Amino acid sequence: MIFLGAGRYAALVDDARERAARAAGVIAQRSGVTRHDATVVLGSGWDRAADSLGSVVAEIPTAQLPGFLPLTAPGHRGLLRSYDLEGLAVLVFFGRTHLYEGHGPAPVAHAVRTAAATGARLAVLTNASGGLRPDWAPGTAAVLADHINWTQVSPLVGPSFVDLTDAWSPRLRRLARELDPSLVEGVYAQLTGPAIQTAAETEMLRTLGADLVGMSTVVEAIAAREAGLELFGLSAVTTREGTGEVLDPDEVVAIAERTAARSAQLLARLLLSSHTAGATPC
Repeated sequence: MIFLGAGRYAALVDDARERAARAAGVIAQRSGVTRHDATVVLGSGWDRAADSLGSVVAEIPTAQLPGFLPLTAPGHRGLLRSYDLEGLAVLVFFGRTHLYEGHGPAPVAHAVRTAAATGARLAVLTNASGGLRPDWAPGTAAVLADHINWTQVSPLVGPSFVDLTDAWSPRLRRLARELDPSLVEGVYAQLTGPAIQTAAETEMLRTLGADLVGMSTVVEAIAAREAGLELFGLSAVTTREGTGEVLDPDEVVAIAERTAARSAQLLARLLLSSHTAGATPC
C-alpha cells in the first residue's frame, strides 16, 4: 500500500478543482451562460430525455473542454449542451467516462465537479441497469434510493469526509414519486466492469440488498455530494439478471431509450418543481 503525504493529497484536490474551474470558465465563455442551476448526466440510451429540457442555448463537444477525455462507450456522444428550461439554466452531459476505460476515478468525477463549478446546486444522474428483482420488468424506471460502491474506488483523496447517509436526496425522491406514482425505488450497486457479473455475484448483490446493478453513477454521486450538489438518480431497468437470458447490448439500449422517452417530462417537471420549492441545504 502506498501512503501519500498531506501535501500530495492537497495537490491532487487542488488539481481536480482547478481543472473543473477551467472547464467551467470555457463553458461560460462559449455558452454565454455565466451560471447554471442544475446538471443532468445522460447514461446509455437516455439521450431522448433531453427533448423536454427546453431550448438549446449552446452545444460543445466535451473533448474540447479542459480535463475531459474522448468517450469510448457505445452510444455515449461526448457532448455538452446548455438548456434554458423556463428560465432554469441546465447543463446536460450526453454520455460519461466509465471506470472500465482505465483512467481512474478523477475523469469519471470531472463532469459533476465541472457542473458544480458552473454554479449548479442539483445533479440528476441517469443510467441503464440490470434488474435484480424479478418483479421489475425491463422498461421499469427506478429512482435510486441508495447505493453500494462495489468498485472499491473513490474520487475522494485525503481526509475528505463526506457523509453519504442520505446521498440521494429524500426531497427529490419524494417530489419524483408525487409527479409519477408509478416509479419504484431501489438500491443501485456499481461494479467496475466491463465484464458482466457472474451468477454467483448476482446472488451476492441480492443478498447485500441491491435491486439494480451497473457500471457507472456511484463514483459521480460521491463527487457530487463532496461538491455540495443535491442528488437525484433515475435508472432504466433493461434486463432481469440471473435468469440465464443472453445479454443483447442493442436491446439493452433500445429498452433504455424507450424508458428515457417516457421519463423525459418527469425530469423536466422535477427540475422545475425542485427549483420552485427551493433546495435543501447540503
